[in-house]
Amino acid sequence: MSKKFSLIIFTDLDGSLLNRDNFRFDEIKDYIKSLIDEGIIIIPNTSKTEKEIEEFIKELGSNLPYISENGSSIHGLNLINANFPNKIVLSRDKKELIEIFNSEVPENLKAKCKFIYKMNSKQQTNILGLQDNHLKNALNRKYTIPFLFEGDKKEKNKLFNILKSSSLTMQEGGRVLNLGDNTDKVKSMNQVLKIYKKIENKIKVIAVGDNFNDLDMLRNCDIPCLVFNDQFKQDQININNLIVSNKPSPEGWADVIKTALVKLDY
Repeated sequence: MSKKFSLIIFTDLDGSLLNRDNFRFDEIKDYIKSLIDEGIIIIPNTSKTEKEIEEFIKELGSNLPYISENGSSIHGLNLINANFPNKIVLSRDKKELIEIFNSEVPENLKAKCKFIYKMNSKQQTNILGLQDNHLKNALNRKYTIPFLFEGDKKEKNKLFNILKSSSLTMQEGGRVLNLGDNTDKVKSMNQVLKIYKKIENKIKVIAVGDNFNDLDMLRNCDIPCLVFNDQFKQDQININNLIVSNKPSPEGWADVIKTALVKLDY
């Protein structure tokens, strides 16, 4: 029996699909591959770099389209349809973003921004939980600049508003903040859907995340899924029909997807 609609899963990786501490997903690898075999399109939509996502795809053993660096670039849509583009860039180069940051942000706030690329490797490892090649891949960024902010909440809000007025964004992930262009996971997700609708109108979208920078993605899909995160106050989230796992990743990812598929009668 043919399916009544096409199904796309947009998913964050760290803390959502990948274990928060060791970044593994062995427990659910076979389940992910079974979803792909059923014709479900899985698209990682993450703050990770191209290199990091390619490493994940290599370990999974299945080619996937993906969105890197918080919506900055879209890759591999030609895997869905040969007429779709292989790469779409939605962001300016990080060098240009840094120039805008330096010209628009006052010195007192700049001093509270500690950019990860300026730190030594030991500090970078302590913050990102990565080392060696994994660390190198995480720092190989084209469009976003991770940093820590050492100011208070009022100063953080001021920085956010200054960046916003300069057409930049400050996105909050699990470990760091990311300075980026005026793009995000939702804009890139919608770009993918706009292209996909050229060949298919009947589409259902599941989105999976675990943190602040995933919430807009969850608000703009058919079935929003939140993977358990003990550092994240889930009771403050107001999203209709939200599925929440009681397990962390990676098992929590499989749990929310199974619940979502039942909801969709897929």
